[in-house]
Amino acid sequence: MVEALRHRRTLVSLACPVYVELLAGVTAGIINMVWVARLGGDAVAAVAVATNVENLLLGVILVAGSGTTVRVARARGAEDAAALRSAVRGGWAMWALVTPVVAVGGFLVREPLARLVLGGDDGRAVALASGFFAIALPGIAVYFAANVADGVLKGAGDTRTPMRLSLLANGLILVLDPLFVFGLGLGVRGAAVSTVLGRTAALVCGLVVLHRRGLLRRPGAGFTGLAADLRGTATTGLPMSADFLVRMTGALALVAVVARVGVTEVAAYGIATKAMYVATMAFYAVRQAASIHTAHLLGAGRDERRDVGRQALLLAGGLGLTAATVLLAAAPWIMRGFGAEGGVADAGTLFLRCVGPYLVLLACFIALGGVFEGSGRARSTARVTFCGTVLQLALAGGLSGWGLPGVCLAMALSMAVQCAAMSRMHLRTARHGEAAGDAGGRPEASRVRP
Repeated sequence: MVEALRHRRTLVSLACPVYVELLAGVTAGIINMVWVARLGGDAVAAVAVATNVENLLLGVILVAGSGTTVRVARARGAEDAAALRSAVRGGWAMWALVTPVVAVGGFLVREPLARLVLGGDDGRAVALASGFFAIALPGIAVYFAANVADGVLKGAGDTRTPMRLSLLANGLILVLDPLFVFGLGLGVRGAAVSTVLGRTAALVCGLVVLHRRGLLRRPGAGFTGLAADLRGTATTGLPMSADFLVRMTGALALVAVVARVGVTEVAAYGIATKAMYVATMAFYAVRQAASIHTAHLLGAGRDERRDVGRQALLLAGGLGLTAATVLLAAAPWIMRGFGAEGGVADAGTLFLRCVGPYLVLLACFIALGGVFEGSGRARSTARVTFCGTVLQLALAGGLSGWGLPGVCLAMALSMAVQCAAMSRMHLRTARHGEAAGDAGGRPEASRVRP
């Protein structure tokens, strides 16, 4: 009982700041949308698609950010200074490898990219989106660097500093947006400039914190050593990145399935899923906390994955049940709060009232995935996610004739299968085993029983 309480307290203390940070990340796009809304529908469309592209690109840098978090947490638990240096170097090496490809490549193809995400439209919205990309995509270097810095801090057990840095960036964006959008007459480009500047200021503060804690003063390594560090980060982070990208792709594909039901349902689904962010961000906060705590314990030679997983499930399951209850009771008011009316409001209300079982199952699946990530077994989670996403789309296509309730049923059934698969793998995890080796490329010492 004492150990269970300790695990629960640790998860809560790690997850709460992460939750605020994740919400702050979503808020940045909302702030830009609010200010550019005064410039007309084309401006809103341009910023909206640009934000969606950025969310997708987040999956790319998760290789560095999440991989670094797990490796640093494992090294911290083992009190291994060499492994800590390797983890930090590997994260920044991955950043240096990925960033030029995305930033420079994105800048060069900004116009075709804008046309693609806007459905081939050649109107004013494409020009505006291209202008936003001209600043935002080179500026993605700052966003990616901040993700790596946050990964180092989280792995070191500090989730509060990344939260504060995210709030700082958002506060600056809120202040700078009207100045650049309207004061300097830059319009949509001004929103991109303010976003990059706000994030740059927060990144500088983050680097100062890392420097003061000695997490930047690391001796260099030769090419062979740096390649090994890079490989370690990639081995750990790639499955997490794949899991995120598959889930994002599945969500986009599900919109196409909903489109068969009707335009009203698409609008309702879009609003309802945004309302659900408040809940799903909490699930992902628990996942990060479980990943950090599991990696730290394994590094210290303590295989307590079963106990950590049990507490993560209880915590996330409670959050999922709370969210489902709130949505069931407050669905009409939530839809009105987003400005929905008439048929859209009715359809969205129905969806939110039917989505409860899916949310509870999703919460459990996401939280348990953190234990697998922290133990270097993120590939298992990625495989289950891929198969579950395929199943969800197949079921949604078959049940879409029942409207949005049919889509909700498909989501719940596929997530139930994913939860069953994850639970079976977790139950097979050895209660007491050797501590896992560093996830960054070295063989694991702690295994799941066959």
